[in-house]
Amino acid sequence: MKNTFLFLAASFMILPGLLFASGRDEEPADINTITLEFWTHEDLNRDAIENRYAEEFMAANPDVIINRITYSSEKIFDLVLTAFAANAGPDIFNMQIEQAYSYIINRRVAPVDYAAAGYTDADDMTAQYIDGFLDSVIAEGDIYGIPLELNNWAIYLNKRVFTDAGLDAEKDYPRTWEEVADISEILTLRDGQTITRRGFDFRYPYYLISIIPMVEQLGGQLVSDDGQTAIIGDDAWINFLTYMQDWGPSGRNLGSPTYKNGRKLFNMDDNEIGMCLSGLYQAARIRSDNPEFYESGDWMVVPFPSFENAVKDVASSYYGQYYMVNAQNTDKDIKMAWKFISYMMSHDEEYLQSVNIVPPTIKLMESDTFRNTPYSDIFVNDLARAEVVYTAENGAEMEELLRDAVESVMLSGISPVQAHAILKAKAQELLNDF
Repeated sequence: MKNTFLFLAASFMILPGLLFASGRDEEPADINTITLEFWTHEDLNRDAIENRYAEEFMAANPDVIINRITYSSEKIFDLVLTAFAANAGPDIFNMQIEQAYSYIINRRVAPVDYAAAGYTDADDMTAQYIDGFLDSVIAEGDIYGIPLELNNWAIYLNKRVFTDAGLDAEKDYPRTWEEVADISEILTLRDGQTITRRGFDFRYPYYLISIIPMVEQLGGQLVSDDGQTAIIGDDAWINFLTYMQDWGPSGRNLGSPTYKNGRKLFNMDDNEIGMCLSGLYQAARIRSDNPEFYESGDWMVVPFPSFENAVKDVASSYYGQYYMVNAQNTDKDIKMAWKFISYMMSHDEEYLQSVNIVPPTIKLMESDTFRNTPYSDIFVNDLARAEVVYTAENGAEMEELLRDAVESVMLSGISPVQAHAILKAKAQELLNDF
């Protein structure tokens, strides 16, 4: 595996329909018209304001057409990857930085056009954001993305489920991972071995964000500080994998990657899950999906737990979503793309008020709007004990190895010791290849 691995590998799985979805088979009505294909993940609250921003921008710039297309957050990574492999990538897109970083390293995205985006230079742009948040999109002195949102995760809790199980959520919410398991045992309902109500479950597709901090709490690391050695701290990894094995169907049967993502069930309040991991944005989705539940006061947010014997106090990793621009475009198109992105992100307070996502500008983070957002204090306090998500060119492959290790102990009967040994060998090989 070399630097171009992601793009070469994707060329073998091109989806024919994707090329038509991008609209690239159609010629503009006017040769002077700029058509920008804008791909992003689904979010009904964000759809409403960003569709309006696009309409406003096109009205102010009659020579521009913006085609905004949404995909599920689970699919957009593969779709963008496939499109770029076919040299038909969208003009504008956003993904989590651990997934998008390889586009920067491989120079598939263009550096920010500071003038078009309304900045004097890189220093001027950096000064507008909280310290260090642009580091993940800086390469050789250039900035390659404008932040859409800063995210970290905490636990959302349904008080009604706790009450139904005879617990008081305000007093009995879990502080440790051991308590998460014990309380989940009380909350869980089953029909035979099939779970009908989970107390809690993990966000299995996103292992780098929530799984690595759990290992770090026990004294382990994904990669050494010098970047040369993978899977540090054997006992920490084996203890973590043992915890996940106990969690799964062959252990206490509290949850599994085979069940629907708990975050997507939580808002409905259908007695299917008591707790889930999510970011501040989840509150806006509760408000949109289930106004009665949102207004009821029967949900709350509590901090990311730690293990009882934790040797390091670390919360969920924080990560960014960044808008990026396809480097294959003409200078004119690239300039207009950055101008449009900057226009959208000039509405940082509306993003917070309407979508509960946090564009990490200093202005917004210090505003009364942010301070008065329910549970923002929980996320800020957790952020103070959090580290940035693993960001490297091999991030997507590393997350796949973590998935294989976790799911092997949960679903395939592999022992934690064996799973650790396999993970360590493959992760080191991956690290060496890059």
